[in-house]
Amino acid sequence: MQKFIAIFKARNIEFLRDRATLSWNFIFPVLLLVGFSFVFSGDGKALYKVGILDTQATELKKEPSSFIQLEHLEFVNYQQAKKAILKVDQHKIDLLVDFSQQQYWVNSTSSKGYIVEQLLLAKHPEMQRSQTTGKPIRYIDWVMPGILGMNMMFSCLFGVGYVIVRYRKNGVLKRFQATPLSAFEFLAAQIASRLLIVVTVTSLLFIGCNFLFDFYILGSLLNLFIVAILGASSMIALSLLIASRSNSEEFTGGMLNFISWPMMFLSGVWFSLEGSPAFVQGFAQIFPLTHMLSAARAIMTDGASFSDIADHLIILSLMSVVFLAAGSWLFNWNGEKG
Repeated sequence: MQKFIAIFKARNIEFLRDRATLSWNFIFPVLLLVGFSFVFSGDGKALYKVGILDTQATELKKEPSSFIQLEHLEFVNYQQAKKAILKVDQHKIDLLVDFSQQQYWVNSTSSKGYIVEQLLLAKHPEMQRSQTTGKPIRYIDWVMPGILGMNMMFSCLFGVGYVIVRYRKNGVLKRFQATPLSAFEFLAAQIASRLLIVVTVTSLLFIGCNFLFDFYILGSLLNLFIVAILGASSMIALSLLIASRSNSEEFTGGMLNFISWPMMFLSGVWFSLEGSPAFVQGFAQIFPLTHMLSAARAIMTDGASFSDIADHLIILSLMSVVFLAAGSWLFNWNGEKG
């Protein structure tokens, strides 16, 4: 334990003394959030979106409503009323209609919902009105987990993997090899140190940005914190695996970029993968960032419970264990083999 604490303490002090890196970890995500808050402050959608709640979709197709035949309206089918009404609360859809029950739901605070409601009543005046209220989800609410997750990804991958290779190239690891320190103890200390730094920085950023932007949060902050810990652990362990043997900073930097950029674009940082080809969505599941962001957004926008995101948490935990075990097994102090 004394060896672990010594390495853990030394790595923390080294990071804190690097003021440029420390400052960038705070400034970069804030600048992105501020920029997106201005760029995407408007609605940006040309069509009205209407949800259709009907378990008898085949019958509706046989006798289509004149309302559904209107142009410039986008229709989305839903089978579960609870989830669909939540979409109305969040302004994700402008109106929800149940033709089988002659009922519709509209958000009283939605101006677009008011217009679509008038179009519906013009075609179906017998419809019964149900009113909901809710705060709209802005793009900044949706993209915020992606920006913080991306910041965590770069901090975990380059803040650990690149440092390990630099230690090996400068002969620091060779000196550690002469001590009673084992590879597992050294790697575990690196994970704990980076995990403490990343989670602390991300938590402070989240609290500060939430104070400025008032994010839409339905779920538990504790569950969100657990997701952040498991997500960061898996990406740190992945970085250690990549840097387990190499002594070339250029090669390791290339490998980290080879992993980080596809992960950034395919994990849903900037945009949702809904509607993309099935093989793209399936390929994205190999990245820990995908599971971390999916779980975080489910908690924030859908109010998902711990059991609802259990599959993502299990996958992140397994990734952490497998990456760390493989990294410890392949780890080489000198980088002269392989």
